[in-house]
Amino acid sequence: MIINTGQRTDIPAFYARWFANRLKAGFVCVRNPFNPRQVSRYILDPSVVDAIGFCTKNPEPMFPYMDILSGYGQYWFVTITPYGRDIEPNVPDKHHMLEVFRHLSEIVGKQAVGWRYDPIFINERYTAAYHISAFSQMAEALRGYTDTVVISFIDLYCKVQRNFPQVREVTREERLTLGRQLIGIAKENGMRLVTCAEGKELETFGADCSGCMPISVYERAIGKKLSVPPFKPAREGCSCYLAHDIGAYDSCAHLCRYCYANSDRRAVAENRRHHDPDSPFLIGHAREDDIVTQAKQVSWADNQLSLF
Repeated sequence: MIINTGQRTDIPAFYARWFANRLKAGFVCVRNPFNPRQVSRYILDPSVVDAIGFCTKNPEPMFPYMDILSGYGQYWFVTITPYGRDIEPNVPDKHHMLEVFRHLSEIVGKQAVGWRYDPIFINERYTAAYHISAFSQMAEALRGYTDTVVISFIDLYCKVQRNFPQVREVTREERLTLGRQLIGIAKENGMRLVTCAEGKELETFGADCSGCMPISVYERAIGKKLSVPPFKPAREGCSCYLAHDIGAYDSCAHLCRYCYANSDRRAVAENRRHHDPDSPFLIGHAREDDIVTQAKQVSWADNQLSLF
């Protein structure tokens, strides 16, 4: 099976010690975000966890624990965007993050790490020309360290509109014009540009519109074929495997204005106050009325067939 860590919060950036402790303990408990009494317990062992998927803006805090991760298949998405602290208040310096990305690639291999340049929005400061210049500089800096870059244009979810009321939708004309140029820059730097839930409109210009994190991405990263049971897409137009996420909403301290996983700063502060790195739960501890279910876990790997 596959464990995901990055759809609800940024575990490597803010909860690396906790995650390392869970790997040492061999299990983790996860509350259902829509019914907190329901708790899923997952075994964390390479015998049943074929891969762990990460999505982070800062993998560096995990570096001291990479030896614990070495027995697991891994795929990392590292998001590096051109926005300043007006948009991403607590994201580390981008030049440093480019160095961190390169170091991560040297540890896990470039087939196991991808760059995310998303979400893209346009305003008076972050113009299309600004994006083209920043994307070009970043792509050159990451050349040879990944062969994948993912883009998406901002979606105006309710939480996004509440946290970032000034943002506007990127028009189709803007998406086509900017997307076409980013595809060309990616290709020049040895990267395949993949779109995330953007339909097929950039396919004619050479984008890969098949999904940013489908099973094939994991298979390539770990060098094994995976026989995956049927699963329901996370949203319409998405073909990615995003189930079994062990994070928690309202717990990411990057506080990016475009975030869809945080309700507001107060909720994040309150949840982080209840974080215990020694707890099996990311936020808080076990409760008397918890209904704990051991997840059904089996390896999906065909160990007789290597893809490479």
